Amino acid sequence: MIQVSNLSKTYLIWKVPVSRLLVPLMVRLLAKIFPGYAVRLTQKYCQPVQALSDISFSVATGDSLGIIGLNGSGKSTLLQIIAGTLQATRGSVEVVGRVAALLELGSGFDPEFTGRENVFLNASILGLTRIEIEERYDAIVAFADIGDFIDRPVKTYSSGMMVRLAFAVQVHVDPDVLIVDEALSVGDARFQAKALTKIEEILKRGTTLLFVGHDLSAVKSFCNRAILLDKGRIIKSGIPDDVIADYLYIMQKERIESAGLSVALTRHDKGFVATGYDVVNAEFIGMGNHATLAYGDQITLVVEIQKTIVVEAPFLILDVVDNRGMQLSGRRIEIPDFVGVKHLKVRLGCTFQKGIYRIRMRLVSAPTIESTMMMSRYDELLSIEMIDDVRDKFTGLFPLPMDIHWEEQQ
Repeated sequence: MIQVSNLSKTYLIWKVPVSRLLVPLMVRLLAKIFPGYAVRLTQKYCQPVQALSDISFSVATGDSLGIIGLNGSGKSTLLQIIAGTLQATRGSVEVVGRVAALLELGSGFDPEFTGRENVFLNASILGLTRIEIEERYDAIVAFADIGDFIDRPVKTYSSGMMVRLAFAVQVHVDPDVLIVDEALSVGDARFQAKALTKIEEILKRGTTLLFVGHDLSAVKSFCNRAILLDKGRIIKSGIPDDVIADYLYIMQKERIESAGLSVALTRHDKGFVATGYDVVNAEFIGMGNHATLAYGDQITLVVEIQKTIVVEAPFLILDVVDNRGMQLSGRRIEIPDFVGVKHLKVRLGCTFQKGIYRIRMRLVSAPTIESTMMMSRYDELLSIEMIDDVRDKFTGLFPLPMDIHWEEQQ
C-alpha cells in the first residue's frame, strides 16, 4: 500500500527574506552560463537543513508500521510527504487507495463555516461524494459529541472541540491507509478511549496503518513493525520491542550526557546497562528464568545488583508486562547505600489470567518522580506462564481488591 524509495527532504533557510525571492531567480539565470557561481551564490545566502536522507521502506496491505525517534528526527516531515501535504526534494512515494491523515487536526477547517459545512468540505476533499457524506454524517456528529455547536461557526469552538470534529471526519471516511501523528491525545480521557477503540475497529477491517508517536505502549499495541529515525535516517528496523529498546537507549544516553553525568551506557540484547550500576543476575528460586504457575501460586525472585558508582537516589523498578509489552503493574524499591554487590529477594503472589507475562527491571536515579533518570534496563530476563483459566473469578488480567456486601432491605 505504501512504497517509499530513496526519499530525501532538504529545507532551505534563507539568511535574509529578500534572498528567498532574488537568489533563486539569479541562480536560474546564471545556472547554464556560470554554474559554479550559481552554486556559490546559493551557499552564500542560504543554509540547507537536511530533514530526511535516503529513506526507503514499504508497508503491505493490512500491515501496521510505527515510526519513532527523538524530536527533530524527521518523523512528521516523513508523514507529511507520504500524506501529500509536502513535496520531497528527492526520491518517490507511492500510496495505493484512499488516505486519511490524522496530522494537524482541524488545520483545513474554515473558521467562518459551521461545523456541518466543514464536515462536508473536509470529507469531500478526502474523496467522498455528497451522498456518501450524508450517509456518514450522523455517525460523524455522534462521534464528535459537540452537541448544538455543529450548527455554529467553527471560530466559536474550543480547540478541543475542533480537533474532535476533525478526528471524527477522518476516521469515518473508510480509509485504505490511515496515517496517525500524535493524534491519539485529542480531547479528554473519555474521548481518547473512544478514539483508540475506533482505530482498533478500523484496523480490524484491514486498513494499513502508519503511526508516529512518543506513546511507546500505543506503538506496541497497534504496530507489528517499527522503524527508528535519528537525524533524518533510518538507524533501526524490525519488531517494535527491539526498535523501542534502541530508541530508549539513545534517549537515555542523550539525557545522561546533557545532565553532565559521567556514566557509560552500553546496549545489550535485553536493553542497556550503566557500567557500575547494573543487574548481575536475576532468577526465580528453584525455577530459573521461567516459571510455570497455577493461579494463586507464590514465587520468590532473587535479584543480584552491582553498584560501584555514586548514584544520587538509587531505585529498582520491577514491572509486570503482558506478552504485548503493556505494563500491568509494578513496584519502586529503594536501594540502600552500598558499594559492591547485594542480593534482593522479592516474593510475588501470582494472580493473573492465563497467559505469558514478563518481569521488566529498571535501575534508576530518582531524587523525585519527575526527575527520574533511567540508567539500566532489562526487558526479558524473566517470564511467567499462568496455566489456569480463571475468567470465572474476575474480568481483565488481574483482580482488584473489592469488599462486596449485600445489605438486607429494612
